[in-house]
Amino acid sequence: MLTIRTARPEELPALTAYPDDDERNRATAAYLSGLLASGCTRPAWCLVAEQDNELTGNVVLWTVPGRSAPMDIVLLEPGDDQTAAALLTHAAELARSLGAPTQGHVLDTPSQAPQFQRDPQRREQLLATHGFSVARDGRRFLWQAGSPLPAQDDRLHWRSLAELGEEPFVDLLADTFTDTKDSIFLAEIAEHGLRGAAERNLADMLELDHERDWFEIGYDLRNRPVAISLPARTPSSAVVGLVGVAPAGRGHGYATAAVARGTNILVAAGATEIRGDCDTGNIGMVKAFQRAGYHNFANRKMFSRPL
Repeated sequence: MLTIRTARPEELPALTAYPDDDERNRATAAYLSGLLASGCTRPAWCLVAEQDNELTGNVVLWTVPGRSAPMDIVLLEPGDDQTAAALLTHAAELARSLGAPTQGHVLDTPSQAPQFQRDPQRREQLLATHGFSVARDGRRFLWQAGSPLPAQDDRLHWRSLAELGEEPFVDLLADTFTDTKDSIFLAEIAEHGLRGAAERNLADMLELDHERDWFEIGYDLRNRPVAISLPARTPSSAVVGLVGVAPAGRGHGYATAAVARGTNILVAAGATEIRGDCDTGNIGMVKAFQRAGYHNFANRKMFSRPL
């Protein structure tokens, strides 16, 4: 009989291990150890599928440290179709019982550490069957130590959140959202309006590990606020975070300037790897990452379902 249950202490952090796949087993276990230590997940959010006294699959829920409700599925080993259906059903029920209104999951290709999401076509079909739809078809970018630091743009001068307070950041974010090409932002604008989406995004960024001096607005030579840079650290990586350019500043390379600004701040704070994401169709941001010395190391589809 197939049973879905909370993982026992002795089953953490390995959960579902695979014979003759030591690389995957070590990397995934180390990743889950980090998630547990950082508060991104909890033992009660680690579910396993058991059949005939053997673990045949698992699902792990995730949230921003400090929140009480899980936001996403962070690890999924689906097993066969019956096991996958049971795991995804239980993941939804657990998240719903803890107050989550939606549930997300990301699928990266090509398959790589630490999730090793092999057979992406099957995974995508399983997600679609269980109520998930694509929220963003995106690209992932990476800067690593040893690469040249991107040059700073002397056309802009920068003022920080510590100096300005939050209101100018909300104002500028709302301005950048007026013609955004990012599917995540478009969905939030449709639900909450321009200013509501701006407030929510700034609040989300403030939950990440950051210094108030890191969050900055870039002003052009006419002293207009034209660019925003919100670099931060997640429990697993330093990230460019959120970059935006006001309509009045478009076409001048200020997105590249904002990526460069955030990169230099994070490197000064000790980062040796920095990641960033954007929509595949957001050609301006794709070029901004490339011009700042980042390379596209993976593609990422973001999925979401209502609970």
